[in-house]
Amino acid sequence: MTPALAVRGLSKAFGGAQALRGVDLTVMPGEIHGLLGENGSGKSTLIKILAGYHAPDEGELAVNGDPVSLPLSPGQFRSLGFDFVHQDLGLIPSLSVLENLRVAAIASPSNPWYLSWAHEKAEASAALARYGTKLPLSRAVKDLAPIDRALLAIVRAVEGLRSAGQHGVLVLDEPTVFLPTHERQRLFDLLRRIAAYGASVLFVSHNLDEVVGLTDRITVLRDGKAVGTVDTATVTKAELVKLIIGHALADGPGRGTLPAAQPVRATVTGLTGSRASDVDFDIRQGEVLGLTGLVGSAFEEIPYLLFGAHRGTGSMQGEGLSLDISKLTPGAALKNNIALIPSNRLRDGSIASVSAMDNLTLPILDAFFVGFRLRRGRMRAATQDLMTAFDVRPADPAMRYGAFSGGNQQKVLLAKWLQLRPKLLLLHEPTQGVDVGAREQIYRILREARANGTSIVCASSDHEELALIADRVLVFGEHAITGELSGADITKERIAHMSYSVATSKPRNGNEGAHEH
Repeated sequence: MTPALAVRGLSKAFGGAQALRGVDLTVMPGEIHGLLGENGSGKSTLIKILAGYHAPDEGELAVNGDPVSLPLSPGQFRSLGFDFVHQDLGLIPSLSVLENLRVAAIASPSNPWYLSWAHEKAEASAALARYGTKLPLSRAVKDLAPIDRALLAIVRAVEGLRSAGQHGVLVLDEPTVFLPTHERQRLFDLLRRIAAYGASVLFVSHNLDEVVGLTDRITVLRDGKAVGTVDTATVTKAELVKLIIGHALADGPGRGTLPAAQPVRATVTGLTGSRASDVDFDIRQGEVLGLTGLVGSAFEEIPYLLFGAHRGTGSMQGEGLSLDISKLTPGAALKNNIALIPSNRLRDGSIASVSAMDNLTLPILDAFFVGFRLRRGRMRAATQDLMTAFDVRPADPAMRYGAFSGGNQQKVLLAKWLQLRPKLLLLHEPTQGVDVGAREQIYRILREARANGTSIVCASSDHEELALIADRVLVFGEHAITGELSGADITKERIAHMSYSVATSKPRNGNEGAHEH
């Protein structure tokens, strides 16, 4: 069978840095092909060459067996039967579903001087129906749920290939990074229907479970090289991890290492928000307390309530703490040595348009004033040391925060708040959109913070993550805590079982100390 896409010997350097080194990649018709690799492995460079954004130094490209000259000109990918859906999806938020779906046809110079909205609605409805997707045509994209925006972007891309009379290749670059876990299955079902029609899908993701569950084959890049292409049905996750980072993952932190009588740092009582209802639990000194459950069960809301970022009621009492949640603000939380790293680091946790130095020094800016003068030289030196200590790459204080890879952005945020030695660090999905190598580094940073006495509350839908880092896990269902695991009982399988089996169980108090056995 002739490949839909074949890349041979692709190389690209930026200055002295070699981004791609003789990469080969083959995608077959009707195949869902995964592309894995750490941040900086060359995935983005490869995709940008296929999009005509970068010119390769060497390499060959063939589409459906026909040689194609490189570099591609801007926009040429469409005539070759390619289309791309990136993290930002490329939708226009203020326009409707109909207008976004039919924008290419509406804006086409071949259209007559008048526009039949009845015709456009019929075409849009038929397009959605082809892929078993239902969306309200008149609703503005900004009012859609994240999963519906992603489905709209994918249907629009595939319809573009179809209108050109080609099955083509759909390239998806981290389309699920901000999607709730339980919604991703809808997207995967759509991709399988697209592949069944004969289109090929190149799926880029950091989530190994996603890639293993969706794809037919997987190509792994490391340090700019294609280090292997494997059949998904026969490869193990451990083998994939070794291909991605070049070695097996280190063991997680030991279980049962906390003393049985570890002091309670804070007691949360009656915590209530838009979903959480009358939640009670203790946070112990120097522990990682995991929070999880089915999406919508309220665990995701807890860090924001405890930081005063979401409105709620209840109290938090403990070491020097006496906080009324209804009056809590982020400023007051920080004064009480509480820090938050939200799931959407670019929107809620940083200023993407300014430098790493400005982001890192924001909480301690007063320390760099001498009289009324800001000593930026001291700021740069302190930032350089901090970035080196947290292995931020590149360790360049002047680099714009938004230009760092996801894993390095997260390491910058961890450095920003852990330099304050907070008593309580609140995390929500701390490794979302982070490659497996950076994830290992983030876990090491959290273990070190825990050893230094920081208490960590980690809300995560990633059960494997909690099995690696948590000393206790509180499982939520029906807006309150319904189960607890600790020590050696914390496994991915037990967390998943409890999340589903207790989702409709009677809520219980989080301080009772009961465990599943």
